[in-house]
Amino acid sequence: MKRAFPLVLIAFLCTTLSSCELVEGIFKAGVWVGVIVVVVVLALLIWILSKIFGGGKG
Repeated sequence: MKRAFPLVLIAFLCTTLSSCELVEGIFKAGVWVGVIVVVVVLALLIWILSKIFGGGKG
C-alpha cells in the first residue's frame, strides 16, 4: 500500500488539476513569479537536453 500511495496521489492530481488552474495560480502569485518559473523551467529543460544529446563535449 505504501508504494501505491504516490501513484494514486499523482493520478488524482493529474485528473483534478488542469493547466488553466496552474496558469491562474501563477498569475495570482504575480506575473514576475510566473516569468521566473517559466525561465527556470526552460533553463532546466535546455540543460537536460544538452546533457542527453552530448552538448558541451570539447
